[in-house]
Amino acid sequence: MPVNFPNRSRSYDATRRMVRFWGYDRSMESSFFVATDALQRIEPDMQPDESGFLQAFDSHRDQIYAAAARVYARGRRGSYELNAGDF
Repeated sequence: MPVNFPNRSRSYDATRRMVRFWGYDRSMESSFFVATDALQRIEPDMQPDESGFLQAFDSHRDQIYAAAARVYARGRRGSYELNAGDF
């Protein structure tokens, strides 16, 4: 069964400079992180602050979820990071 993203929650992790969100493969929850440079790649005119990162995530949620599913399919890990090269 592929990973899915029914939980629309996301948060900005200032220490890692990434937006965190969660995916599920049946009952298994996995953490996903999308780097701010990846968000800037898909939304070049965004504001480079927490609000801008979260708005960019929300505006491109489907594209981010598709990239996350591809990264997830490469192999199971504890968490998954999406970088600019994943888009």
